[in-house]
Amino acid sequence: MSWCQRSIFCGAPANDSLALGPAVKCSYVVNFGSANTVVQHLNWDPATISRIARKHLDQEGALLPVLHSIQTEFGHIPPDCVGQIADLFNVSAAEVHGVLSFYPFFRSTPPGRHTIQICRAEACQSMGSRLLERHAKLTLGIDFHQTSADGEFTLEPVYCLGNCACSPSIRVGTQIFSHVDSARFDALIDDLQTNILEVK
Repeated sequence: MSWCQRSIFCGAPANDSLALGPAVKCSYVVNFGSANTVVQHLNWDPATISRIARKHLDQEGALLPVLHSIQTEFGHIPPDCVGQIADLFNVSAAEVHGVLSFYPFFRSTPPGRHTIQICRAEACQSMGSRLLERHAKLTLGIDFHQTSADGEFTLEPVYCLGNCACSPSIRVGTQIFSHVDSARFDALIDDLQTNILEVK
């Protein structure tokens, strides 16, 4: 499977009335088609958040689409923008935090270079995914929804990758790996740590 590296650059009109405050530098990850990912850097500022939000403000229940769009752009929801989002929707910051905490998909910190998802569906569990989960957590030194100290790996649960006949399965980026046991997991981690070239 081919993949591409991509940087996303965002801006906002110079006359944006909500363009307040300094730009904040952050890191994020973009996954496009393989187990390899590339850490990028960009500046986010209130004008960028406003631009994203205004695309959805006329929609009913627009908060979720806005949060998804912000996370797509930055790889996470920058905590410092929660107050601005609350003001745009005329709700409290606590309400925005409530939505962010209810949906485990949303992140308040940038993900690692590689996001590893372990399937927790019944078919994978019956073939040893619980053992794989424990091994992965011990190997990486993190729990689900956490990122390793070196910023390399983020571990996430996922419920069915549509690969039930080849359980247990994991996904890294958009690439699915079948019949993953502890040894295969370790080999994959080693490869991800050493291979930064394009793979197909």
